[in-house]
Amino acid sequence: MANQTRAHEFILLGFPGSRYLQTFLFVLFSMMYILTVMGNMVIIILVRTCCHLQTPMYFFLCNLSFLEIWYTTACIPKTLAIFLGTSRTISFTGCITQMYFILSFGCTECFLLSIMAYDRYLAICYPLRYSSIMNSTLSAWLALCCWVCGFLAICVPAYLITRLSFCGPNVINHFYCDLDSWIVLSCTETHFLQLVAFITSFIVLLGTCIVTLISYIYIISTIVRIPSAQERQKAFSTCSAHLAVVIIWYGSTIFLYVKPSVQNTLDLNKIVNTLNTIVTPLLNPFIYTLRNKEVKKALEKALTGM
Repeated sequence: MANQTRAHEFILLGFPGSRYLQTFLFVLFSMMYILTVMGNMVIIILVRTCCHLQTPMYFFLCNLSFLEIWYTTACIPKTLAIFLGTSRTISFTGCITQMYFILSFGCTECFLLSIMAYDRYLAICYPLRYSSIMNSTLSAWLALCCWVCGFLAICVPAYLITRLSFCGPNVINHFYCDLDSWIVLSCTETHFLQLVAFITSFIVLLGTCIVTLISYIYIISTIVRIPSAQERQKAFSTCSAHLAVVIIWYGSTIFLYVKPSVQNTLDLNKIVNTLNTIVTPLLNPFIYTLRNKEVKKALEKALTGM
């Protein structure tokens, strides 16, 4: 126990490889990051400026786009510095702060996606009562609860990490500070931290996933009973974009975090993590503009009016 210390800084390994690979990854991640920020900014601007998009559904979408911008920003700029070789080190405080914000944004996204599914459930299953149930006040409170709960959920795991000691290597086999890397590097007991992290993941991910799944079971059962094929297509088009995002997000996130112990798959985790931190936030604007007719029309109107 005498040689256990609190590490002052860590080294982020990123994606090891030749200089050409690092340059290629830098260009690729830079382009994806720029497109992510621009695409989600377009969604926010469209929702804020188009009168027919001033509904709870697009209010939640606006929150999601705002979240995606900060989710990628918490991770990608440091990753780009790693690819350039200019800044591979990160302080203990900086590392735990990055991890806290990335995981908090991730939890908030889970809550938002489940609320968006519940919103679609109300709109399709109770169309006549929808506007009176999901009013602006309720939607604002639900969005606020998503943000607050998302940031509170990570407080206990983050605090437990600050109590860890590190007496061995300080190299993190990742392109950002994640929970598994802390556990692998620690030379103190981490079973309680892993248990808390597993319980938190189980509640947040599977809890919100169940809400989303039940909402879509009712949505689909309602849609198939609509006699008109045109009305069925219209009803499904309002939630198909959200469903596509849900499948990508939950598939990768459950793989990463709902597990009873840390597995020796850090290299695989890095690849899967790119889905959460860069690919999904990049795809969201394109999915919602291509699959959602109202957003698509608003974008086309904005482009033709320029």
